[in-house]
Amino acid sequence: MSPDTLQECSAARVAALEIWFGRVDPLPLAGGITNQNFTVEDRGRRYVVRVGSDILVHGVVRANEQAASRAAYLAGLGPGVVHAEPGILVLDFIEGRTFTPEDVRNPANLERLVDMVRRCHRDIPQHLRGPAAMFWVFHVVRDYAHTLREGDSRHVSLLPDLLARAARLEAAVGPIDVVFGHNDLLAANFMDDGHRLWLVDWEYAGFNSPLFDLGGLASNSELAPEQAEQALGLYFGKPVDDQLRRRAAAMTAASLLRETMWSMVSEIHSTVDFDYAAYTAENLRRFEAAYANYQALDRA
Repeated sequence: MSPDTLQECSAARVAALEIWFGRVDPLPLAGGITNQNFTVEDRGRRYVVRVGSDILVHGVVRANEQAASRAAYLAGLGPGVVHAEPGILVLDFIEGRTFTPEDVRNPANLERLVDMVRRCHRDIPQHLRGPAAMFWVFHVVRDYAHTLREGDSRHVSLLPDLLARAARLEAAVGPIDVVFGHNDLLAANFMDDGHRLWLVDWEYAGFNSPLFDLGGLASNSELAPEQAEQALGLYFGKPVDDQLRRRAAAMTAASLLRETMWSMVSEIHSTVDFDYAAYTAENLRRFEAAYANYQALDRA
């Protein structure tokens, strides 16, 4: 099925939902590469509708996303969940501006971004219902390696070295505190309505180390080293010592390795019209830089 045909089918499915009071005209909303998004207006209210099935090669289970989205709303972090059914999630529309990496790097925003991450970790477990997912990046990396071998990926020759480095990073991270992580802190998943921030897109959410979200926040928006260290200090409420600095550097490198291998898997499994090969190359370059930074700290 072509992307245009798939979008038409998804729009028809959204329009046919029984929650609407009258006829609606779903409009495509750009931005999703693992699902399709639409806006819908019904009786003067606007909604965002996410359409997507489970993506098991990426560990995406929509029931987990729906549970995390409900908990995020109750915790005051995400938009309200209006309706959920298999493959469909209807959310209140947030009238606001989607963040860019430049917004994340803006020093004026760092403290409130870190505060939102802390609230996610601390508050969402108080509202989460049902079976709980675990997102451990090193398991994800190992599972991606199996998927790449099974799919005869063009990157198979890289796997022994990448897995060996992943094992070194996992050992460097060491024992962890367990919190509830968002696990996909791209800049575009933060929104600013002029009064407060919102955090959206919970498809990878699950229990994890706080260092993964802090590493993802830094790596996804390419924070300067001093900003990444400032974020750690703000989160933990104390100066960053050498041990925490090394552990955080290891997890930051791991977050980029996961993003690289996510793209490698998407090259062979995704039907979305997106240049995954270029995305793989860019993230592999950034992983190499982050791994070199970790090694430098480990030798210091």
